[in-house]
Amino acid sequence: QVQLVESGGGLVQAGGSLRLSCAASGRIVSINVMGWYRQAPGKQRELVALITSGGSTNYTDSVKGRFTISRDNAKNTVYLQMNSLKPEDTAVYYCNADGVYSGIFYGVKNYWGQGTQVTVSS
Repeated sequence: QVQLVESGGGLVQAGGSLRLSCAASGRIVSINVMGWYRQAPGKQRELVALITSGGSTNYTDSVKGRFTISRDNAKNTVYLQMNSLKPEDTAVYYCNADGVYSGIFYGVKNYWGQGTQVTVSS
């Protein structure tokens, strides 16, 4: 099994910054893509940012220029640096690991973290 543990959420004023971390642990040989999603109250979960094992990134338009995703492959950890936060960034942020290879007998799977709350006050 693989577990994803997020940290770094909290309450911040508009214009402030937060850094989220997500560490994957367990039976892991490699992880293809790691990413962050968010879900605001009454809304569907949406992609925030993705990063491949090779370092290629993708961001949703609303966070481009403000958020930066990075990862440490040796630690199976992904980060999300969030700057210039806005009240509309308020949501539960979820870490995702896709294409997690755990060995020949376990195959490739997708995992989610439990989520961390980010609240931006105006």
